[in-house]
Amino acid sequence: MMGCWILNEGLSVVLVLSWLGVNFYLFIDTFCWYEKEESFHYTRVILGSTLAWARASALCLNFNSMLILIPISRNLISFIRGTSICCRGPWRRQLDRNLKFHKLVAYGIAVNATIHVVAHFFNLERYHWSQSEKAEGLLAALSKLGNTPNESYLNPVRTFPTNTTTELLRTIAGVTGLVISLALVLIMTSSTEFIRQVSYELFWYTHHVFIVFFLSLAIHGTGRIVRGQTQDSLSLHNVTFCRDHYAEWQTAAQCPVPQFSGKEPSAWKWVLGPVVLYACERIIRFWRFQQEVVITKVISHPSGVLELHMKKRGFKMAPGQYILMQCPAISSLEWHPFTLTSAPQEDFFSVHIRVAGDWTAALLEAFGAEGQALQEPWSLPRLAVDGPFGAALTDVFHYPVSVCIAAGIGVTPFAALLKSIWYKCSEAQTPLKLSKVYFYWICRDTRAFEWFADLLLSLETRMSEQGKIHFLSYHIFLTGWDENQAVHIALHWDENTDVITGLKQKTFYGRPNWNNEFKQIAYNHPSSSIGVFFCGPKALSKTLQRMCRFYSSADPRGVHFYYNKESF
Repeated sequence: MMGCWILNEGLSVVLVLSWLGVNFYLFIDTFCWYEKEESFHYTRVILGSTLAWARASALCLNFNSMLILIPISRNLISFIRGTSICCRGPWRRQLDRNLKFHKLVAYGIAVNATIHVVAHFFNLERYHWSQSEKAEGLLAALSKLGNTPNESYLNPVRTFPTNTTTELLRTIAGVTGLVISLALVLIMTSSTEFIRQVSYELFWYTHHVFIVFFLSLAIHGTGRIVRGQTQDSLSLHNVTFCRDHYAEWQTAAQCPVPQFSGKEPSAWKWVLGPVVLYACERIIRFWRFQQEVVITKVISHPSGVLELHMKKRGFKMAPGQYILMQCPAISSLEWHPFTLTSAPQEDFFSVHIRVAGDWTAALLEAFGAEGQALQEPWSLPRLAVDGPFGAALTDVFHYPVSVCIAAGIGVTPFAALLKSIWYKCSEAQTPLKLSKVYFYWICRDTRAFEWFADLLLSLETRMSEQGKIHFLSYHIFLTGWDENQAVHIALHWDENTDVITGLKQKTFYGRPNWNNEFKQIAYNHPSSSIGVFFCGPKALSKTLQRMCRFYSSADPRGVHFYYNKESF
């Protein structure tokens, strides 16, 4: 799939430690409460410490389930990012790490769900064993409660010959627990990078099993398998005294038979708010789905890239933002993200799409970009658009110096940025904090330059006319060429314009030396805050992130590089 939206690499230490701190606090506090709470004293006699393990992990599971939907509420994040005056600097950048936080919370759900399931396996075995003939004393007495009228049971396994697995699957807690576990395994395994790259559609469909996950989680606790002593019973039955006189429970007035009940389910209270919020997100998407999108132009580039120009009533955007797009003729459920390549000043919005999966291949075929003649606008399939949504690239204008680095098709988000720069430079009255832009594009195929070279050429011409030739420094690197191309390049090297791009700035051949590039930028701007924005593969991302750390000064008054990235 073509395009990517820019996100900051990695989560801040403060955010991760805060999340871990809350999880540890909830786990330890709940664990200690169940280990000491008097109403669960008799439950602990049967289950031991695995009761506390199960309940503490359940609370943390509820907490993370509450958080998991918030980072993917795109409209909420875009609203906060665009309107909150307190959302500046580092806090603003945290919003751009929403998917990384979403993944972190998912790991928290997986870990706590595993602990919860393992603990309940031990609980089930202990319930079962306590009904055996080997159980004696208080343990046996507690397990036999409920066999006579006016008694409430504590042990849900009523007889030793019972098949515990079969018995468990007859309960609400057992069935929903199995469904939750299967849904979680399916979601986690289909979310791996390998699956997303091989079949994005599989990832997209299986991820929507989350609906089953949340429904099952909400009703899981209604089974009330784990039970504790009621408050009325505690006022009549002194546990400290009566636990040693269990043989007299039927006769002694000071030790009536203890009564038990299940704990009120609470998972729904944790997830109700985020589920309602996410439901509102989907309602907004459905409303936008109904809005008409007019396709004004379709361009098929020789490099196998489809360019779509569209219009939509009330559509407003900022450079670097992205949209979610659906083509009902291909799939009525799938929405795919594409970076906007148009500038806010233009009277249309555009995307560039390259084949990267079944959906994009079907889209290019539907628009006649696979060798057939392009269709007339009236015969084109209908498109639906949701968005636009915010991304970190909009922060380019907030730095005095910005370094924009693209690899291959990762250049798409920078198209909107460069167009916006072109328009802002044309508007003399528009003050800019941004005073210098370094643009790097690394590409292996000369065909990829075809659709982007015209933009660079017009920008180069405009900068020259405005006397701002030093505002933008761009460096294009070609990493792949054949022998014929090399001969052609050598023969025309002395010409005023580049033989490949037609620009005055000549194309470089090979890969950039990032040490030299960052060293020179740091030298040119010794006391500046420099934003580095990257779109491309992970291997290069790690290199650039390392360069940012290495060349940032330890002196607060020195140069500092701030890294922002998302791979596609």
